[in-house]
Amino acid sequence: MLNLTQRLILGCALLAGLTIGLVAATHHALAAAGLSTLAYIFVFAALLVETGTVFFVLRPIRMLARDAHMIAQGNLEHRAEWSSRDDFGVIASELNRIAVRLRDLRDSEAGRRQMEFQLSDAVLQSIFEPIIVTDGKGHVLKINQAAAELLGAAATDRMALASTPGGDKILSAIRDAVSMQKAVAAEDDAAMLPMRIGKKERSYRLRTTPMRDSEGRLLGTVTTLEDVTSLQDTDRFKTQFISVASRKLRDPLLNLRRGLYALSQGFGGELRPLQTELVAAASHESEKLDDLMGDLIEVAELDTGKRELKLERLRPLQALGEARDRYCDEASQKHIRVELRAYADLSAVKADRRALRSILDNLLSNAIRYTPPDGDILMTAEEIKDFVQFKVRDTGRGIEADRLGNIFDRFNTFSDRGTGMGLALVRRLVESLGGQIAVESRLGHGSTFRFTLPVAAVEEVHHPVEVG
Repeated sequence: MLNLTQRLILGCALLAGLTIGLVAATHHALAAAGLSTLAYIFVFAALLVETGTVFFVLRPIRMLARDAHMIAQGNLEHRAEWSSRDDFGVIASELNRIAVRLRDLRDSEAGRRQMEFQLSDAVLQSIFEPIIVTDGKGHVLKINQAAAELLGAAATDRMALASTPGGDKILSAIRDAVSMQKAVAAEDDAAMLPMRIGKKERSYRLRTTPMRDSEGRLLGTVTTLEDVTSLQDTDRFKTQFISVASRKLRDPLLNLRRGLYALSQGFGGELRPLQTELVAAASHESEKLDDLMGDLIEVAELDTGKRELKLERLRPLQALGEARDRYCDEASQKHIRVELRAYADLSAVKADRRALRSILDNLLSNAIRYTPPDGDILMTAEEIKDFVQFKVRDTGRGIEADRLGNIFDRFNTFSDRGTGMGLALVRRLVESLGGQIAVESRLGHGSTFRFTLPVAAVEEVHHPVEVG
């Protein structure tokens, strides 16, 4: 398709052709009249007018195109120079107005962004907790004053941050948040960051959250260091108090249980039916209280480090079978079927025998307690990569969705599933053995508790070789 210049040249060429043809047709008439020179002058004048027309039409168009190109390139201070009030002058005037409005818009947008940046920076600096902002590749973009005082001003550099105390854990959490595209939090004591400020050592809990734009693309991460020193001190005091109180209450409870047992056996005389029922109920409640005391002491020992785990190679099928045998009488009384599904040649797990027994006993006793008569309980074990996954599934009433989030917390507010200490102990034991625990449940469809334990390394056995 022809552009404007080509169209003007073609039009002028056609006009010149028509002019020459017209002159040629009238040449003989002019020659006969002695006016042949006039014919040549007429042809020359026509060509001159056509050439001038092309020049005077294309020149302002090219000038306006150059001005528009400079403005489009971002030079909003440039103006189109055109003094006449014709159509080209109108175009130049409107082009200048567009440049002025674009410049004002740019200045106002830059000012707004500057104000937003200053406001966000002021908010970041006003936060008491240390904050680290990184891009999508983990490079440090910004740290607030609290982080600079804690980690040092040099922590703005990634390499310098890695050399600071706890910097490797911070960078690891940032990498995990970027790779997993979700928040990463350090919840356990082993992931706490001990930092020394002056002569005092503080403990910080790490949390890294990814930042995204309106379309969901990853922009970077925000890492927060929460000072939990006072919380740890309070929790440590609470643990010590629970440990001491539980041990002090154990002896009176033992004497109480002995007295109830003596009454139930008739050593204090024959009991009436109502008295027998009351003694049996009291004995049952004392057993529950004794179990709670045992859980409290065990959790306290785990928290204080007094409980030493003796790791050994344990067979999953044998551990499940022993747990079923311990509760077979209780399950039979409620006509509950307990089924095992596990291969005998499953890899052995590396665990503490007493801890694994406590884990399975808590889960199985809970399943029996909340499974109705004629129900079913399934205990399974299967190998998944470097772990063995255990499952305890029941056909009970299930657990409400709003309870699942804190079912493993200590002293949770839902008393119908026990005190909460049993499942809290199970979680602490599983995590201390290097595994993880989870629960799946829905009302009316039962519950499934699953936990993993690491596979034990294969032991090398050297057999003697006879020579000869």
